[in-house]
Amino acid sequence: MKLILLRHGKAEDSHPDGDFSRALVEKGRKQARHAAKLLKAAGELPDIILTSPLVRARQTAEEFCQTAEIPGATIQGWLASGMAPENALKELAAFHDFKSVAIVGHEPDFSGLIQCILGANGGSIEIKKGALACLEVNPPSRRGTLAYLIPPALAKNTDC
Repeated sequence: MKLILLRHGKAEDSHPDGDFSRALVEKGRKQARHAAKLLKAAGELPDIILTSPLVRARQTAEEFCQTAEIPGATIQGWLASGMAPENALKELAAFHDFKSVAIVGHEPDFSGLIQCILGANGGSIEIKKGALACLEVNPPSRRGTLAYLIPPALAKNTDC
């Protein structure tokens, strides 16, 4: 499957109700819209979108889906901040019928997942807020290839 990772967009620095409730700021909403436009223009929209239950991730998924004109995301508790790569691959195996799955989540979870899939443990990968990455992987296998990693600055500078 193609596994597309979309890190949530820029969010509030803090929230009175805690980290779970931090909402996107306008820049974060724009990052999600740019990502959607880029994938739509490239013909790379996912078949299904799964999102972390944290507010900033859910809002990123909502903006993405609305802009891409695709059905909304499905909330998955295992995508919450602190996701273990092995658990993610086990959970993703349930979606093997989809050619392309997008997940919306957090750092350092995504860099850890990419390092695990690429066998690059000990390496340094950083997924910036609003960035897109795509891996070819067959969960629960821990091996795959990196198709692309697009920082948010490149996504917003397209004519999409």
